[in-house]
Amino acid sequence: MSFFDPRLEPINATRPVAAPEPAEFGPTDEELLDSYSKVVIAAVEKVGPSVVHVQVLRPGPRGAAQTGAGSGVILTPDGYILTNSHVVHGAREVRVALVDGREFPAQLVGDDPATDLAVLRIPANDLPAAPLGDSDKVRVGQLVIAIGNPFGFQFSVTAGVVSAVGRSLYTAAGRPVDNVIQTDAALNPGNSGGPLVDSRGRVIGINTAIIFPAQGLAFAIPINMARWVAALLIRDGRVRRAYLGITGQNRPLPPWVVRNLQLPANQGVAVLEVAPGSPAERAGLRPGDTIVGLDGQVIRRLEDLHRVLTGELINRPTAVRVLRDGRVVTLQTVPSEAP
Repeated sequence: MSFFDPRLEPINATRPVAAPEPAEFGPTDEELLDSYSKVVIAAVEKVGPSVVHVQVLRPGPRGAAQTGAGSGVILTPDGYILTNSHVVHGAREVRVALVDGREFPAQLVGDDPATDLAVLRIPANDLPAAPLGDSDKVRVGQLVIAIGNPFGFQFSVTAGVVSAVGRSLYTAAGRPVDNVIQTDAALNPGNSGGPLVDSRGRVIGINTAIIFPAQGLAFAIPINMARWVAALLIRDGRVRRAYLGITGQNRPLPPWVVRNLQLPANQGVAVLEVAPGSPAERAGLRPGDTIVGLDGQVIRRLEDLHRVLTGELINRPTAVRVLRDGRVVTLQTVPSEAP
């Protein structure tokens, strides 16, 4: 009697074993794209209702009216709005359109061309104020979203990354703005004054400039500076700054001069011209001097000089350290208020 069943294989028989399915390492492309989209969508939904369309009317040649447009972001529920100075400067009439379709005439509360910032106010309450972030914590490479109204297309969204931080940008007023955020998020005319937002939907900058014809080269005023300027504009209608009355340029210093005089930096600001009757002239500053210190602060370049000349120095005796004839001289000046 046989117990062999041809349907059964011997226990020791060899047969090919199917290869295991490859293990999944990390999220798929679809999952990554979905996560990215969710972050952008959530940020836009959070801050989007706070973005406004700014429409301006300016006097033109021969009395003809000129129109312009930009963007803005709601700062407070009672109608204060932050935008760029170049969007509203010199405007005869300003109107603001909200995302919900309402339009209001806007009052110019204050304008600061030196930082390219301005504050408007509209007659409305219970508005959705934008959450503000901390621009000092911005890092190169982080995701950012720009919201605005390019070429009049209301409420457009672009995304990119922070390309660089700590940039200096000269405004139309000729003053440098420090710690500017550089981004590759696509911006176009009309985006000016709109918010640059982080992945959590917090405003970290105010979009202000595009470099033509470069691609992916845009800049935003850091929100920490914008917050400070906006507070002064709301309180005083302007930002007060101190004035020396010189024309200068950055100048490298010879290594032997730095070493022999034990200077804290290897460059300073060369005085090219001194305005007649200015605080600089009264202090004895003259062309050929190189400013290396002001009010106890090291002056390496023009940006340092502008940064130190705040409203706190107006009408206050202030020490100026200059390099003159191979030695360091300390002069006393009393800065006046910048016009």
